[in-house]
Amino acid sequence: MAYDTFLSDRIERALKETGTNYATKHMFGGLAFMVDDKMCCGIVRDDLMARVGPDRQAEALEQTGARPMEFTGRPMKGYVFVDSEGLDTDADLMKWIKWCLEFNPHAKSSKKKK
Repeated sequence: MAYDTFLSDRIERALKETGTNYATKHMFGGLAFMVDDKMCCGIVRDDLMARVGPDRQAEALEQTGARPMEFTGRPMKGYVFVDSEGLDTDADLMKWIKWCLEFNPHAKSSKKKK
């Protein structure tokens, strides 16, 4: 499955601007940006997948372009999708990146596959 490479470039620039060390990993048919070996944010098709945490989820869903992240018919706690309308400017994207980075130290790492 393809993902938005322009959005990928924008996310990489934003992460570099914050001085964050990150790695990329192909997941969910898209691209995940890993910070401290934890998924921080990503891209699925043309949408930003933002891991903002359960405490900020309600606020995040009030933002332009945001909707619950659902893969199996149930929303995932602490995650939202943001479409292009909510990522119109670099400042819009940076707000999401900062929210994801703020939650990252509190996020649990997924279990390593053997």
